[in-house]
Amino acid sequence: YAKLMKWADERRQINVRTNCETPRDAQQAVAFGAEGIGLARTEHMFFEPERIIHVREMILSSTEEKRREAVMKLLPFQKADFLGIFKAMAGLPVTVRLLDPPLHEFVTLDDGQMKELAGHMGISVDVVRNRVHQLHELNPMLGHRGCRLGITYPEITEMQARAIFEAAVKVKRRGVDVRPEIMIPLVSTVEEFVNQRKVVDDQAEKVLGAMGEQIPYLVGTMIELPRAALTADLIAAKAEFFSFGTNDLTQTTLGLSRDDAGRFLPLYVEKGIFPEDPFRVLDEGGVGQLITMATQKGRAVRPGLKVGICGEHGGEERSVRFFHHAGLDYVSCSPFRVPIARLAAGQAALG
Repeated sequence: YAKLMKWADERRQINVRTNCETPRDAQQAVAFGAEGIGLARTEHMFFEPERIIHVREMILSSTEEKRREAVMKLLPFQKADFLGIFKAMAGLPVTVRLLDPPLHEFVTLDDGQMKELAGHMGISVDVVRNRVHQLHELNPMLGHRGCRLGITYPEITEMQARAIFEAAVKVKRRGVDVRPEIMIPLVSTVEEFVNQRKVVDDQAEKVLGAMGEQIPYLVGTMIELPRAALTADLIAAKAEFFSFGTNDLTQTTLGLSRDDAGRFLPLYVEKGIFPEDPFRVLDEGGVGQLITMATQKGRAVRPGLKVGICGEHGGEERSVRFFHHAGLDYVSCSPFRVPIARLAAGQAALG
């Protein structure tokens, strides 16, 4: 196994990172040969019981002051998360995606949970129930999520950016090299990216200035909407890296719900309408063309633009071959698929 991986690594031209959120998973991925983290999903860190109560308090708060008070209760938790990840990935890049899921996912509550939350916040159960009802969306995956959350509630982005930079400084002071890459999700216009980048850069200046440290960092975006791919040249003028979120890019390009399409996709494959399940093997003719075009347009504006992919396709061998030929810098996949991606990348380089 070690010899085979050595041969693949000697030949491949594309790096292999991992998708993970915990220090334990990061260590596992490094053991499998990962060269960094291509996707750390911060929302997964919010669902633990001692944290989600503060998330719910933030969402249900009626004023900005109360929201800020609630969100800052999450700062120590986020900082601890990033400390562990940066330490585990010493010297390797870590791409942190800011909060992405629809808010309603945090407030799907039964009657008992509503009563508990009402007591915690000192408000009536009816107020909680009405607010939860207001947050309901008919199509949440195309709703109030991603960068739209940070634009509506900038205090969320501020808290996350502050946690990243404070953790980075603490790790650096322990003699560990740290290279954070902060990723703005679900951008469809360059203006959205500029809005959120300013929040991140302001926090970097504030935190690093106060602590008297310098931390090299990148701010980039997740390309997961067709419009972002079509306007990649405009976005690349402001962003230092792209990471293709092929799960959502497949959904929005094909107009298919990843959660629901499984009911009929096997029939489509059986009838030859789709050659493969597009959520498993990249749709090269559609989604792949957007990836190739966005990469070319982005690098025409910013020649040194770092480009990767962090969807499920990052660990699928045929998809990895496509990403190699498209000129991407890296693929990112789950820890246990890292060896598959390394081998596929080596095979792709051999033609």
